[in-house]
Amino acid sequence: MFENLISVLKADRRTIVFTEGPDPRILEATARLLKEGLMDVILIGSEDEVKGAAAVGNFNIEGAEIIDPATYGEMDAMVEKMVELRKGKMDADACRAALSKGNYFGTMLVKMGKADALLGGATYSTADTVRPALQLIKTKPGNKIVSSCFILCRPAADGSDELYAMGDCAININPGEDDLVEIAVETARTAKAFGIDPKVAMLSYSTMGSGKGDTVTMMRNATDKVKATNPDFAVDGELQFDAAFSPVVAKTKAKDSPVAGQANTFIFPDINAGNIGYKIAQRLGGFEAFGPILQGLNAPINDLSRGCNAEEVYKMAIITAGLK
Repeated sequence: MFENLISVLKADRRTIVFTEGPDPRILEATARLLKEGLMDVILIGSEDEVKGAAAVGNFNIEGAEIIDPATYGEMDAMVEKMVELRKGKMDADACRAALSKGNYFGTMLVKMGKADALLGGATYSTADTVRPALQLIKTKPGNKIVSSCFILCRPAADGSDELYAMGDCAININPGEDDLVEIAVETARTAKAFGIDPKVAMLSYSTMGSGKGDTVTMMRNATDKVKATNPDFAVDGELQFDAAFSPVVAKTKAKDSPVAGQANTFIFPDINAGNIGYKIAQRLGGFEAFGPILQGLNAPINDLSRGCNAEEVYKMAIITAGLK
């Protein structure tokens, strides 16, 4: 599933910054990324601490750049830029204090063009990774929210990867109609980056008016808005999951739908449904779940689980840098 992303990275060398440089999981992943020549790496932390941890783990991080916020030569310029970005919400002292921490410092490295992408969260919470991104990187033109999706992958019988995209399962608790439009469009874009030709199902407990309720109306209206603004988009809804996924059920419930029975990109009405849905697929369906992949930002920034391992860091680094 990484072929497209690795091709992008080999054609366009990129730099990723890890906010937690001394973490052994980060160092193990860094050693592998550098050995395979996939990207350049910046590790945030004390040089002695980072190199000491690498030596303990026997990780070869030669070629990685180590930057310590406490001794960074361009800190004054970074503080000045952050004050400008915060527009009176933080003064110079507050910005300098924030930039002593890896999450804010790393985000500003991306903002100032020193790095192309950021991956954090091995020790930081999701909020501590997303907050600096919202404050400093901000959303892309035309986007009002940051959303997320998961890519679900498992080996298919023919040796290929069976891939699906699911959003939003991690960020927006109760998205409105316009939020769902953004989530659908951004999730489809993420799906394309993984080689998925997105066929988007706007999910509900109702299929084409079979049920009633506020969320049914919301998903139907969001579908109409996506179709109106993206006429070439393969999207339909509202659809129950079985009608979206099963060709047999689709013939009964939504026989005229261009998406029903063949959907591969699923948009949930709220975070409850999304989080439960992807975890059921992961645990009962035997899928590997990659994410949450953050969407809608001006630069690729992603969050790790604090329970992640080095393999997950390695894979999420490829995803993050490859999605620029």
